[in-house]
Amino acid sequence: MSSSDQQPQDPQPVQPVQVFYCQVCTFPVEYCEFGSSLTRCKEWLAEAHPTVYEKFYSDEALQSKIGTLSLEAQAKLEKDTAKKEAKAEAKADAALKKKMASQVLIKRIERNKRKHVTAIHGLEAFDIDLKKAAKFLAQKFATGASVTKNAQGQDEVVVQGDVADEVLEIIEKAGSGNVLKGVPVANCEIVEEKKKKGAEGA
Repeated sequence: MSSSDQQPQDPQPVQPVQVFYCQVCTFPVEYCEFGSSLTRCKEWLAEAHPTVYEKFYSDEALQSKIGTLSLEAQAKLEKDTAKKEAKAEAKADAALKKKMASQVLIKRIERNKRKHVTAIHGLEAFDIDLKKAAKFLAQKFATGASVTKNAQGQDEVVVQGDVADEVLEIIEKAGSGNVLKGVPVANCEIVEEKKKKGAEGA
């Protein structure tokens, strides 16, 4: 048989592995148990992907997984999981309460005669990227905007011009594509910061 008759077969293409990511903890579903929200993860998986849920959490799957554990070890595992979930829930609740109590101050600051800047402080409490917010507002108002530190050393977005009312309106009507979406208008307050007398000629 000639060498030409022994042509190698084309290798079969490797199919990509399909990974299901949990929408609750963002881990692959087989690793949800290592997170802190297993109960909610299982509830989501049972509703969204019942066949995958059966694969990991059916009685047979659980039995084969923990069949080698003693009853005491199983009880301890369940207790530890419940404790971890309760701790995570409490932490999430505390973070939410803190966020909802946070204030966004929109300061109208007088620089000199008829010139103002608008400083927005507190956006980061609502997971707003300050640099993206500055860029968004600069484009919105066709003016300069940047992230600077205030007198207290805290970051804030400073927009050139008196646009405090407009910023509040943008937050109030926040929609798709608006980087300020997610900031409750009830948590926003416009404040005036007048130029101190005697600083006019400085």
